[in-house]
Formats: sequence, C-alpha cells, structure tokens
Amino acid sequence: MYTDNELVIRPVAENDLVRLWELIYKDEQPEWKKWDAPYYPHEAMSYEAFFPTGLKWVGEDDFWVIEVDRVVRGVVSYYWEHQPSQWLEVGIVFHESGSWGKGLGTRVLTLWIDHLFNTLPLVRVGFTTWSGNERMIRVGEKLGMQMEARIRKVRYYEGHYYDSIRMGILREEWEEKNHLH
Repeated sequence: MYTDNELVIRPVAENDLVRLWELIYKDEQPEWKKWDAPYYPHEAMSYEAFFPTGLKWVGEDDFWVIEVDRVVRGVVSYYWEHQPSQWLEVGIVFHESGSWGKGLGTRVLTLWIDHLFNTLPLVRVGFTTWSGNERMIRVGEKLGMQMEARIRKVRYYEGHYYDSIRMGILREEWEEKNHLH
C-alpha cells in the first residue's frame, strides 16, 4: 500500500469486487471508455459473470485499486510488453468523471512508478495512449516522460483517425527528477 494524503493505491481485496464491477462492467457505455482505448469494444456484464475475473485480480502485483478518501475510484496496472527484457507499460483509469482534471492521475502514477522502480529491475516505465486523450499525454509530461513514439492515424474512433502515442521515462531520469539515489 502506498499513500499520498487522501490517495491510496493497494492490491485488490475480495471486498473491492462489487465496487470494481460497478465502475467497470455495470454500464453498457460508461463515460470513462470514451478516453480509455475507445476503439476497443466494451461490454457490460452481470456481477455473476464478472466474479471469476474479479477473483483473479485479488492480491495481484500488476492490478491495484485507487482509493480517494477511502472510496475506490479507479485502477492502476502494468503489463509486460516483453518480460525477458523487463519492458513493461503502465495503465490508469479513473472511472468517474468527478475524479478527472484534478491532478490525481499524476499523483497516482508517481506512487505507482516509484513502487515499480523500487520492486522490479526496470530500466524504463512507459505507457501507450492515443492522441485523443490529451489529459493522459499531459500526465506523462508532468511525470517527466518523453514522447517516444507517435504512430500516425492508427486509432479509428467516431469517424476520425487518431495517433497512437507512446511515452516513457528511464530509471535514471526518474531518480534525477525525483531526487532519488
């Protein structure tokens, strides 16, 4: 568990599953999906259908909940792009618009990236987003990440093509920015 005032990131507990289902799978067209890879389909599901998936999240290292004032508001995660070379990508979703635009994402990812650099032998942490998600690109910039790749016009959404954006930061850049040694 890591904290920053009212923010907490921690592994998923079984008693989080109803809340996670409500945030992620209860609604057919949740507003958060417009920003989180909306070019991939999203399907609502019943709690009963979700439960086996949710159980797999409990206690995992790569998928944690974000609490704000003791209420689960989203998730933070990582996945291996290529584990033999220690290349991973992070993800974050605040599922309710009331959590957006307040700097929470930057604070959460600061905790998460610190955790990942402190617990895994990584040389780089990054994420992939799309050019339509300007808030996420700003988060990357605030974290000190560099734009590493822009793959032009490969994400199609609502009649428009968007770019895929890759941002990342090296361990030494992170340590220098955050005065760690």
